[in-house]
Amino acid sequence: MSIFDQQHDRRHTDSVKWDSIAQTYGKENLLPLWVADMDFPAPISVQQALLDYVKQGIYGYTLFGDDLYDAIINWQKRQHHYDIKKDEILFSPGVVPSIAVSIQAFTNPGDSVMIHDPVYPPFAKMVQENDRKLVRNSLKVANNHFEIDFAALESQIIEEKVKLFILCNPHNPGGRVWTKNELKQLGDLCKKHHCLVVSDEIHQDLIFAPYQHETFHNVDETFAEFSIILTAATKTFNLAGIKNSMVFVKNPQLKEAFTAIQAKSEQDTINTFGLIGTKAAYDGGQEWLAELLQYLSKNSEFTIAFLQKNLPHVKFMRPEGTYLFWLDFSAYNLTDAALNKKMIEEAGVVLNGGFTFGPNGKQHMRLNIACPKDTLQQGLEQIAQAFQ
Repeated sequence: MSIFDQQHDRRHTDSVKWDSIAQTYGKENLLPLWVADMDFPAPISVQQALLDYVKQGIYGYTLFGDDLYDAIINWQKRQHHYDIKKDEILFSPGVVPSIAVSIQAFTNPGDSVMIHDPVYPPFAKMVQENDRKLVRNSLKVANNHFEIDFAALESQIIEEKVKLFILCNPHNPGGRVWTKNELKQLGDLCKKHHCLVVSDEIHQDLIFAPYQHETFHNVDETFAEFSIILTAATKTFNLAGIKNSMVFVKNPQLKEAFTAIQAKSEQDTINTFGLIGTKAAYDGGQEWLAELLQYLSKNSEFTIAFLQKNLPHVKFMRPEGTYLFWLDFSAYNLTDAALNKKMIEEAGVVLNGGFTFGPNGKQHMRLNIACPKDTLQQGLEQIAQAFQ
């Protein structure tokens, strides 16, 4: 029995995934397969490091120690063959705050900022909340996965005078692990048209063999001149609540602009638990991650087999990375409201509505498979029963 098969009751722990359901939907006992965190305990190395800190009893201001930088540098080198130096690493409470800082640092109000469609909803929110013009580049569905329409992308960059592109690599919600060739084409277009790139790589460690994550800076040595990388240990090791992420900036001018905006709102002040958890995860979590990927891969294969047998009208994309399935319910001809109502009232399962990921997400839903297989099977069976 895998350690990830163990059930852990997260109700009444102020969990967004579990405890916000009754307030949101007005119903108890709905099964949450939505919010992108995992129903698995963090690695023992993280738990022990946090316990040791709590036991010492004094929780004052904390330095960014060299051992933390070493843990980050060694992890990126070991896992992704990416060389990053201490003075090229910045800290932030999270990837979404870093996106907001990037928009403020590298563009002006009214400038065009491009994202893919569909994509993680806070991308669009941050663009609009910061009074920039949102430009959506629609992804194509080909070969049963998302592909980038490079001709349309270049045309939009030119016509809309796009200043900044926010990339989701790997892609949420589609689970695409963009290839080196795809990233090279994207980077070359952005370089050609003087468009900066912010690459959200928070899912970089959650990759299924034989796919490999390509860090944007590694694709071409010149790409570091006009791009920054956002990542964190939090998605990999289920530490979203500790609030810490990293920003990798090799261009000194980009770093200066980013830190200047951070300084205006103290966005570089990090929770001590975030610093401790990040170091402990990178230093001691590699074996845990290997076991996790094996478990998630089995959950993915189970989900595929179940959908093919029991929900043949639901189209899906096999995830190459992440723990997310993008489900297409368009064959049922339901509105988004009706689809969500059916999922809640008949299936008793909460998924993320696809429409929140952009106009191309209509009649879709996002499924989170990062839970014990028994929980996943229960949810899928309830969905199948509702749609039979």
